[in-house]
Amino acid sequence: MIIPTYNRRELVQRAIDSVLAQTHPVDEILVVDDGSTDGTGEALRARYGERIRYHRQANAGVSAARNAGMALATGRYFALLDSDDLWLPEKTAQQTAWLDAHPEFGMVLCDVVRVDADGTPYDTFHRRDVLREDGWALRWLLLNPSLVPASVMFRREVFETCGGFDPTLRTAEDIDFHLRVARQWRIGVVEAPLVEAMRGHDGLSATATTYDDYVKVVERAVADAEGVVDISVRREALAITYARNARGMVIRKRWRDAWRLWRAALEQAPTPAARKDAFSLLPWAAKRMLAGLLGRH
Repeated sequence: MIIPTYNRRELVQRAIDSVLAQTHPVDEILVVDDGSTDGTGEALRARYGERIRYHRQANAGVSAARNAGMALATGRYFALLDSDDLWLPEKTAQQTAWLDAHPEFGMVLCDVVRVDADGTPYDTFHRRDVLREDGWALRWLLLNPSLVPASVMFRREVFETCGGFDPTLRTAEDIDFHLRVARQWRIGVVEAPLVEAMRGHDGLSATATTYDDYVKVVERAVADAEGVVDISVRREALAITYARNARGMVIRKRWRDAWRLWRAALEQAPTPAARKDAFSLLPWAAKRMLAGLLGRH
């Protein structure tokens, strides 16, 4: 399994401890230090010694760190764990058993408990709400490609056929990987919360390129799905993506981009219900714009 980390000396130790506490032992724990300057390497060597493989590289971003880890990993199954997330004790046991029992599948996911910066749970992401059935999942994931990397386990062959994470993407690299895997491999779900994912601290989810990257990734996946996924689903995926990210652009006060995406959502909406959803964004956006012009928050 691969843990990328950067300047999270304390958090990464929590992540490693959660792997060591698995009921099904993990054969290899590979920590990829993406150029940390906070003494991460010294702390990990002192605490874990030979129980982990430690690899340090010049800072190149989380995608490059994950890719380096997968290139170095020796196991038949790969699993990822960001250094601010935790595995619950049955994670490895349940997902390994699932892949063993389903040799035709490339990847298995699980439910995720979302926690705040203090570690307090506030909701659970149930994968089955998105991926309605096990198997060829691309049509479902185009509509909602959200992925928590810590929740996956996949075969080595997935990495060999699909490649790793796109290092040119500042954000949305996880959904890009998810969609590319879904294009070539069957995906399944273990319907159990096996991961705790921390949100609302120093992650990348609110960076300036978040919405641009998301739109770029889904547009590319929709184009690649031509002939595989019905056109009505592809249009709905674009409409949902444009509307969702138009809302984000409004929050960012990128009014021109918000307007462009809203018009694109309306053009792609395949049904009257979808067009109604797009139109429902307008009153909210107008209020936000007016508040911004008046200097209100």
